Amino acid sequence: MARHTKQQGHLALFAANVIFGLNTPITRSIIPDILDPFVMTFLRMIGAAVLLWIASLFVKKETVPKKDILLFFFAAVFAIVLNQGSFIFGLSKTSPIDASLVITLLPIVTMLLAAIILKEPITWLKAVGVLVGASGALILILSSTQNSGSGNFIGNLFILFSVFSFGLYLTLFKNLIVRYSPLTAMKWMFLFAAILTYPMSHKALITTNFASFDTSVFLRIGYVVVLATFLTYLLIPIGQKTLLPTTVSMYNYLQPIVSSFVAIIIGMDSFGWDKMISTILVFVGVYIVTQSKSRVQLYKEKISQKKLVK
Repeated sequence: MARHTKQQGHLALFAANVIFGLNTPITRSIIPDILDPFVMTFLRMIGAAVLLWIASLFVKKETVPKKDILLFFFAAVFAIVLNQGSFIFGLSKTSPIDASLVITLLPIVTMLLAAIILKEPITWLKAVGVLVGASGALILILSSTQNSGSGNFIGNLFILFSVFSFGLYLTLFKNLIVRYSPLTAMKWMFLFAAILTYPMSHKALITTNFASFDTSVFLRIGYVVVLATFLTYLLIPIGQKTLLPTTVSMYNYLQPIVSSFVAIIIGMDSFGWDKMISTILVFVGVYIVTQSKSRVQLYKEKISQKKLVK
């Protein structure tokens, strides 16, 4: 299994969240008016599963014991089924702006869960970094609300549930993910996710008239399946292997930044002080969090200090 550096982890998370940033408006453009949210969820699961298992044929096979396969099942429930299912359903009920606003809670939720489950300390650096990054995302999102309608409460609630589910995945299954290559971990997780999401999407799936879709719709579905699911879920484990859960979740703040700059490029928005300030705050926040020390690092420093005193 290839070892990854922290730099590779940061690059992988940066790329994944840029893709995710584009995914929100693209997905919202086809659900629920063109495609049922449950159908979109199943297409993501089955499409990624097929691509991952095909890709696994071209690399060295890793042996996965039965107990870890069972753990991958539960990881799939939290990271994919509950996370993506509730996200897509929630997005179909609310506005992209409101969805982006709720998603920015992920680093805070993950920091608290990591403190409870992994006993990772909430250092001043970590807390300040999360708040700085959050303020940058909030400035951008709130400055955009004047041009959008308010989201639906139920939709926002499902987005929040999606955030909590992914935060649990980042903390509960970190030790499992670091033991395997991203391809091995994700092929099992998406296989289980596809099986679990089929029953809830069956009715909508058999009534969907795919023949009526034009090329634009298929291209958008392709983006969601291939880039925003298959590729991103291969990139995220690289960050999980080398970085703390809170740091991984901090990259979530990039998503509304990316969405905003895309809107500027295609002429739907203009560049202003809010975009500039929010971008700076997000990157500063990520940097501050990366400087925070883990529980293991703090323990080693404590032992070293005791030895020096002796």
